[in-house]
Amino acid sequence: MADANLPEHVARNRAYWDGLAHDYVDSGSLNWESEEPTWGIFSLPESEVGLLPKELDGRDAIELGCGTGYVSAWLARRGARPVGIDNSEAQLATARRYQQEFGLDFPLLHGNAEQVPYPDESFDIAISEYGASIWCDPYLWIPEAARLLRPGGELVFLVNSILSILCGLGRIPPPPRQDDRPPPRQRLHRRAADRSPPTRRRDHPLQTHQPRLGPPLPLRGSLARPQALRLSPGGRRRSGSSRPRRR
Repeated sequence: MADANLPEHVARNRAYWDGLAHDYVDSGSLNWESEEPTWGIFSLPESEVGLLPKELDGRDAIELGCGTGYVSAWLARRGARPVGIDNSEAQLATARRYQQEFGLDFPLLHGNAEQVPYPDESFDIAISEYGASIWCDPYLWIPEAARLLRPGGELVFLVNSILSILCGLGRIPPPPRQDDRPPPRQRLHRRAADRSPPTRRRDHPLQTHQPRLGPPLPLRGSLARPQALRLSPGGRRRSGSSRPRRR
């Protein structure tokens, strides 16, 4: 589909990820090299999480938002027949490079995971690891995944939790370039303003200032345990939790 015919959010995501693709080349290589899948921001091993279906040999799978394609590579090494679709041609270029480097071959499609060019009931497994699951319209990509799955097929997906986003575990913006910094006098005024005591409006219970955010605090207890969730069209649900590994 030409960019001019894409929904606005899909076109914006495509431009965003084409510009960001170079940041994921190295991490993609590490994941392609890994024999065991690892999941989430804590890189929990598949042996602890059990996110993937136990029987993969000979099953048709589609990865919705495959990025550099390492999840599809993990599936292929376990005997599945994966297809990857991604919105970013730049990400797919990295995936094709790693296919040649690691000797794995499976179809890679440049397209929108909300509209996959495959007929109904083409796959046994649909999977999305931070792909369509967080970048596509959930009222579009989930019904699309259901359409693609055969009876008894499984939808597996991984997303960021609201808690992790609130705790600042996402990407930290880079510092401003030297040319973008304000003049010294203006910087001094800003520092003085930063030291001013917080104020409270008399007619409003909330503070009018925002506190400065430091590095994210480590999570403790059950809130720190990522949840793995697997759904199937028949309504079966499986979930589990694991403690983060020490890095």
